[in-house]
Amino acid sequence: MGRYTREDIIRMVEEEDVEFIRLQFTDIFGMLKNVAITAGQLEKALDNRCMFDGSAIEGFVRMEETDMYLYPDLDTFEIFPWRPQQGKVARLICDVHCPDGSPFEGDPRYVLKKVLKEAESMGYRFNVGPECEFFLFHTDEQGLPTTTTHEMAGYFDVGPIDLAENVRRDIVLNLEDMGFDIESSHHEIAPAQHEVDFQYETGLKAADNILTFKMAVKTIAKRHGLHATFMPKPKAGVNGSGMHINMSLEDLAGKNLFAQASDEMGLSRLAYRFLAGILCHIKSMTILTNPLVNSYKRLIPGYDAPTYIAWSTASNRGQLIRIPSSRGSNTRIELRSPDSAMNPYLALAACLAAGLDGIKKEMAPPEPIRRNVSVMTEEEIKNWGIQQLPETLGEAIEAFENDTFLREVLGKHIYTKYLTAKKKEWAQFRSQVTDWEIEEYLYKF
Repeated sequence: MGRYTREDIIRMVEEEDVEFIRLQFTDIFGMLKNVAITAGQLEKALDNRCMFDGSAIEGFVRMEETDMYLYPDLDTFEIFPWRPQQGKVARLICDVHCPDGSPFEGDPRYVLKKVLKEAESMGYRFNVGPECEFFLFHTDEQGLPTTTTHEMAGYFDVGPIDLAENVRRDIVLNLEDMGFDIESSHHEIAPAQHEVDFQYETGLKAADNILTFKMAVKTIAKRHGLHATFMPKPKAGVNGSGMHINMSLEDLAGKNLFAQASDEMGLSRLAYRFLAGILCHIKSMTILTNPLVNSYKRLIPGYDAPTYIAWSTASNRGQLIRIPSSRGSNTRIELRSPDSAMNPYLALAACLAAGLDGIKKEMAPPEPIRRNVSVMTEEEIKNWGIQQLPETLGEAIEAFENDTFLREVLGKHIYTKYLTAKKKEWAQFRSQVTDWEIEEYLYKF
């Protein structure tokens, strides 16, 4: 049973004096797009008759057609609490369809829905709890973003040291008005860095929430005269921003299938196999969980981000995957490499598909590494057989290109378009001459 019916949407728009509805969707890189309609066009939208030019959207262009149709997901209807209370603005997240009514294979939301449907056919429901980090910086005289901040706060600091405490409070209150269940929020390790954690949700809603969260954070920050960025590593010498993904499977009755009290680590055989699947495919998945050239400036030793493919229990936060201490119904695995620049639909689809592959093939994970891998010697790492995550976008591209598994998960359209775009990004980066190179080499050579 859905959250809302068509009649519910029409009634709420009328009763709440909603004048504009934003029909939202994403391109293949997770950039939020929308077509805005007035309340008078709502019934047309609910009849799936709102059209847009797909050739203008990154990764959407098709040779045979450019017209695409937006099919609103009624359960995603929300009124923006930060907009005027007269003539309100609401949104509906949409699936993208072709003129013949079939789902568009280049729609990232469709990719996630396909993998979720496969999981359900196996008797599983995928739950996700993201931990979203971001920076709040000043803007310049023209209102453009900078990397300047006046604060010097650190991990879990409070006001007045934490200068953005009220901004974070405003963000959380607005999100709660939109139906979010916020677990916690706090200042992160680096100056001007913050984190907000959501309550667990099913896979599709979690992905929708991540996009909504990023939009809300940027909007509220702007109202406070600040710029919110989810760039993974905006400043050298400090920690970057990640988006740790907590994951579990439950059966269709709601029982956590990762928990097993008799196991030494409290994990079921299903959980071990799911974990093994992610470890098996993580190299090729990294281009989806860490999609930018800049993402790999975060994945370096010394900044609380994983660099090696290993897993362990709660006490070791430097691993790629850790098992948080909560057990029973809260048993989960935490993937710590992703960052907030990812497209949540594609990244979560890859995580779930990899986990399911581990279950289907009855994979077994390697032994847990209870030591801090970053302080181990090269010889110790080699003796343990520990592999490294891709160190650059170029290495991630190579791993992605050589993995037929992800090609099947994403579909030919998104796989090809995504790969082409990332190769172009890497080539453009490699052709640049950075300030560091000028300072390091110009006077020497």
